[in-house]
Amino acid sequence: MKFIVILVVIGFIGCSDSSKPIFQEEPLIDVPNGFTQPLIPSDNAITPQRVALGKRLFYDSILSVDYSISCASCHRQEFAFADNKPTSFGVRNQVGTRNAPSLANVVYHPYFLREGGVPTLEMQVQVPIEEHNEFDFNILLAGERLNKDSSYVAQSQIAYNRKPDYYVITRAIACFERTLISGNSRYDQFTFQGKQSALNSQEIAGKELFFSQRLGCSNCHNGFNFTTYAFENNGLHQYYKDSGRFRLTQNPKDSALFKIPSLRNVGITAPYMHNGSISTLEQVIEHYDSGGKPHNHKSPYVKSLNLTIQEKNNLLSFLNSLTDEQFIQNTKFKP
Repeated sequence: MKFIVILVVIGFIGCSDSSKPIFQEEPLIDVPNGFTQPLIPSDNAITPQRVALGKRLFYDSILSVDYSISCASCHRQEFAFADNKPTSFGVRNQVGTRNAPSLANVVYHPYFLREGGVPTLEMQVQVPIEEHNEFDFNILLAGERLNKDSSYVAQSQIAYNRKPDYYVITRAIACFERTLISGNSRYDQFTFQGKQSALNSQEIAGKELFFSQRLGCSNCHNGFNFTTYAFENNGLHQYYKDSGRFRLTQNPKDSALFKIPSLRNVGITAPYMHNGSISTLEQVIEHYDSGGKPHNHKSPYVKSLNLTIQEKNNLLSFLNSLTDEQFIQNTKFKP
């Protein structure tokens, strides 16, 4: 059964008396089969006006200090709202420190950033705005800048009954990002929609391999979003420049642990890992097949797999079946 969050939109269509508005139901969050109903903060309910304002801000470079980049500069729809660079470039071409993750299904994430230090999507929005290597701006000054644009003031008043400020910026963008739900890949069509022809024999073999006890991929990449959201070390390096979760907790046991990413749309979100150090999905498979580098905190699930060439190809085919073409082409998300 498909659940849909329904919101009421006032319109002027299909009415014999054009002076009288009618109410039209519009699904702002279309929850796919197999997914749970997302939790929406009670103080930031999703409305069409808020989503429209958030989308405009998401694509507008007005939030960066020199008007050079926007949220969409590093989170591009054609890459499932991720980037195709190891680390994205901020203002003045400054290089970021971590690979930009996909924003698909962020409505389901319990916390944000690679170390999990930000508890809400609203708070996460502020991070790139004030990060020196990204927007390098002050969110209070961003609000003052928006107030000079009468169209932004009007939109803000309608959406939040207040002039544009830090409150409006963070909440509107969070509203838009919560609508970025991806759940119509061929894997979804096969698994949740009953379309047995959606996957071919090689992809089915790869699916069985992925979920097998032998490989144990689903120990970390589980559930409809293909992540447990836990913090693990996958043996990417023996020595890490980025301290991972330790940066937040200062607990030595958290050194070089990173939040497990979702595998949805993984076929188009290269490069991979927290630092973008692996260029292709084939190389990712080779990494896990090797068992990774030795590290005191490496997950016990990461070990040599001894995959055959055929098994690697099967696994690659399955991972590519997680691409949601409808999501990356959806005009509802475009500026």
